[in-house]
Amino acid sequence: QVQLVESGGGLVQAGGSLRLSCTASGRTFTMGWFRQAPGKDRDFVARMHQSGSTYYADSVKGRFTISRDNAKNTVYLQMNNLKPDDTAVYYCAATNNLVPGQKVGGYDFWGQGTQVTVSS
Repeated sequence: QVQLVESGGGLVQAGGSLRLSCTASGRTFTMGWFRQAPGKDRDFVARMHQSGSTYYADSVKGRFTISRDNAKNTVYLQMNNLKPDDTAVYYCAATNNLVPGQKVGGYDFWGQGTQVTVSS
């Protein structure tokens, strides 16, 4: 069982930036981020394979950047030009599935979530 611990959420004004971090207790093939706004489903944000390949949701392309330090089993999400619609609880996710995709069910391990609030 892999444990994931997130940090870095907070309150920021629209146009601002935040950086989320997630450290895993063990190595996994893919690490990524999802987010869930109140009353909505948990949606895919970005993922990164240990090889370095990345994939982003259309809504964050050009604004968010995912990166990974394999030696530290840590994944980061740099969020720039934040918008009020980005407000959500952000969850770190990880899996050893070869093709995890963008669905919640494709990931085996989850963090506890960190709140990101963007004010207008």
